[in-house]
Amino acid sequence: MLKVTIQKQLAHFPLDVSFTMRDEILVLFGPSGAGKTTILNCIAGLANPDGGKIVLNDQPFFHSPNNSLPTQRRNIGYLFQDYALFPHMTVEKNINYGVKKTTVKVYTIIEQLTNVLGIQHLLNKYPHQISGGEKQRVALARALATEPSILLLDEPLSALDKQTRIECQNELIRIHEMWKIPFIIVTHDQEEAEKLGHRMLLMEQGKVIEERRCRIST
Repeated sequence: MLKVTIQKQLAHFPLDVSFTMRDEILVLFGPSGAGKTTILNCIAGLANPDGGKIVLNDQPFFHSPNNSLPTQRRNIGYLFQDYALFPHMTVEKNINYGVKKTTVKVYTIIEQLTNVLGIQHLLNKYPHQISGGEKQRVALARALATEPSILLLDEPLSALDKQTRIECQNELIRIHEMWKIPFIIVTHDQEEAEKLGHRMLLMEQGKVIEERRCRIST
């Protein structure tokens, strides 16, 4: 279970949010600049709140600015909006990046991911040689290859055309059903939020103004 209660002063308003989640898909929905990405960065350790607590499965991530677990010790997968693939590395090396120990188990996981995501044929290609949808799948495989305890996704489908976006939405739902870890997805597309999320937090100027159950709730 993830428990988040954080406060942080942003440029134009204070961020003040509190929520808990289990092994579900939680969507942070709202306009650009509402504080959604800042929440992801605080969970990942890329930014520190001014106060509050972040705890995942009884492991404290943050308790105060002086008591913050380093990013590399949080076991988090992060799928950035621009995918952040290394242009000088092949798809295979991108996926393997960050894997600390290449055991038989890890190779099995990576093989499973590339099969499920349909990217086996791309392993020797470079990012500039593949499409936007393929980059999204590669970035997702890389984020999951380290067996994270939680996956954070920041506008992961915003750059894709409508048909590719629909296909990737379905893949994200399927991957979550397989991995059964918390997914937090940031989007400002309401239709996408309702399709992907078990729950949706509607945000405005740093606050959660409403919580909704979405159409795939169980």
